Amino acid sequence: MPSASPSSSSGAPASKDFSESSATVHSDAATAAPGSTAATAVLDRPERDGRVEAPLVLDTEPPRTLRFRDHFALWMNLGVSLIGFTTAATVLGAPGSELSLAAAITAIVAGTAVGTAMLGVAALIGARTGAPAMANLRGLFGTRLSYVPTVLNIVQCLGWGVYELLVIAMGAQTVAHTEGYRWVFVVLAGAVTTALTIWPLGAIAVLRRFVAAAVAVAMVYFTVQLGRHGVPDPGAGNWHGFLRATDAMIAVSISFVPLAADYTRHSRTPRAAFWGSFSGYTIAQVWCYVLGLFALLQADGDATRIFDSFLGVWAGWVFLLVLVLRETDQSFANVYSTAMSVHNLLPRVDRRVLTGGTGLLITVLALQITEFTDSYYAFLGLIGSVFVPMFAVLAVDYFLGAGRRGWNLADDAPSRWLMLLPWALGFAVYQLIAPTAVAGWWTDFWTSVQEVLHFTPQEWTSASLFGFLVPALATWALTPLTRRQPAAA
Repeated sequence: MPSASPSSSSGAPASKDFSESSATVHSDAATAAPGSTAATAVLDRPERDGRVEAPLVLDTEPPRTLRFRDHFALWMNLGVSLIGFTTAATVLGAPGSELSLAAAITAIVAGTAVGTAMLGVAALIGARTGAPAMANLRGLFGTRLSYVPTVLNIVQCLGWGVYELLVIAMGAQTVAHTEGYRWVFVVLAGAVTTALTIWPLGAIAVLRRFVAAAVAVAMVYFTVQLGRHGVPDPGAGNWHGFLRATDAMIAVSISFVPLAADYTRHSRTPRAAFWGSFSGYTIAQVWCYVLGLFALLQADGDATRIFDSFLGVWAGWVFLLVLVLRETDQSFANVYSTAMSVHNLLPRVDRRVLTGGTGLLITVLALQITEFTDSYYAFLGLIGSVFVPMFAVLAVDYFLGAGRRGWNLADDAPSRWLMLLPWALGFAVYQLIAPTAVAGWWTDFWTSVQEVLHFTPQEWTSASLFGFLVPALATWALTPLTRRQPAAA
């Protein structure tokens, strides 16, 4: 697929004005030029201390306030996570067959760059349409059919939201050197998360002004301190497993693709949305995983002891506390995007009610769960594998198919059943290459399909890449048919 320019002057035109699809705006806004600041400055939207905030309902034009630096700060914060430090083990490999340090770092950089490019394209589309991520799927599938991926995304965001609260609580316990007070940390994390989602644009401003700088200082400090202790290289010279590690990093990088447009719909320009998300997330995730790699190697490859490396340096607890507090931006993203997804189903329900209810729900669930099972991780992974091929279909259709004339994002957008075909094909390819171990019967089914097709996955058969390329090509092949479908009015 030809690469998409992140500028607003090329590629597909903006879709049918999202606010006009189902909302009533003030008369002076309606007469302003599409996309002009006048067209967004007078619409009903909540304000806090004179600051413009995100709309309360789906059918209101979003304020376009976010600049490059806002996107950069948001995605830089989302690119750093406590989970990223611990999952550096998936890149390094099993003990006894570790990648060399050079190979592991190269895999981190390459996989992150590829996956974040996809994230940037999703961010770009959101900035052009002005619609949240799941509402954009109305243009791809039609309103009714868009409910299917919307429900899956709600489940995914809820699952990861609960997980993030538990990660924050465990991080706080580590810093405090205690195994108690878990419920206190969960409740506090849930309360902060919910407050951030009530004023999302204000939260992004706080991230830019204060949190991003604090996180950068903490990351620099740990990088210097761990570097001074030296980094062992048990897999020196080994590049076997490099492509597997690269594929793992691609999968991590594209995990935010179904959420990106929820934030970039507020971008002043598509260019700022693309480059802000791409550069911020790429730099942060590479830094996070490389630092996690250093800490892991100093802990003799034991992922359960990785935070001992951080606490082992002078004043390490102070800087680790900064990263623990920063983790609330991960739970913020999951809770807010849950509400944005529900808005695709219930467009006129107050956003604050949805985010408040979601925040309460994940807090209650986190209080009931003590640990996550492997099957739970696998279930979330299965849902995640749905969105890799779906994004391929979305991107190709937007830039090369029906989206070239503008998508119809209205409440009555007609169903486009044909677009389900490449999506299903991509999901099948993904599972054929890397069956998700969600249940024995599921794995057995795909293993039997491999045997029937005489197919054996090789190291170079990346599930993420082929799960993207195959549906992308299939969607492109269908464009002569899909272009004939009615475009936006």
